[in-house]
Amino acid sequence: MLSLETAISFLGISILLGLSPGPDNVFVLMQSVMQGRRAGMLVVLGLCTGLVVHTTAIAMGLAAVFAASAMAFTIMKLIGAAYLLYLAYGAYRAPVSTADQQRPPALSGRQLYLRGIVMNLTNPKVVLFFLAFLPQFVSAERGAIAPQFFQLGGIFILATLLAFGSIAWFAASAGQRLRSSASAQRWLNRSAALVFAGLAAKLAFSQR
Repeated sequence: MLSLETAISFLGISILLGLSPGPDNVFVLMQSVMQGRRAGMLVVLGLCTGLVVHTTAIAMGLAAVFAASAMAFTIMKLIGAAYLLYLAYGAYRAPVSTADQQRPPALSGRQLYLRGIVMNLTNPKVVLFFLAFLPQFVSAERGAIAPQFFQLGGIFILATLLAFGSIAWFAASAGQRLRSSASAQRWLNRSAALVFAGLAAKLAFSQR
């Protein structure tokens, strides 16, 4: 079992990490601005579901095997980059509407949730981050290692919900005004496409 002091310090550090600029929270921000608070929160839930998978992989030792394979890392990052380019294309081609026009159909809750899962799972940097970060708070003196990893993963997911949820909440409020203007919507779509394309390039050329 983790000590209370360790759990609190890990939660605080995780929240700060969640608020620092990165692909996942930029993704949440753009989705929230473009589609609203509900969309942003569903993406956040999807990202957190991906973290459950990463936590389980760490606890079972599978992540270490993945991190040791250069081919697995390359394949995963290229899949992630391709998915981000797909999102960039979708954002660039997204239709706009004004108050007197019918709005284009929004993505379903399931689609938004799956976007978050895919975004998280296709980012190999998350696995490497977990391998580097979580073991620093684990001690064999406190008992079995795997349960400690699961506890840390649960705390990290809570921190992600708090940090990314805050981003989604405030970004959606700012985006509400922008979404009422066709020209602003067009600017948002182009900006989102540029951001997603930039994230794709960064991921494609990243090194372990």
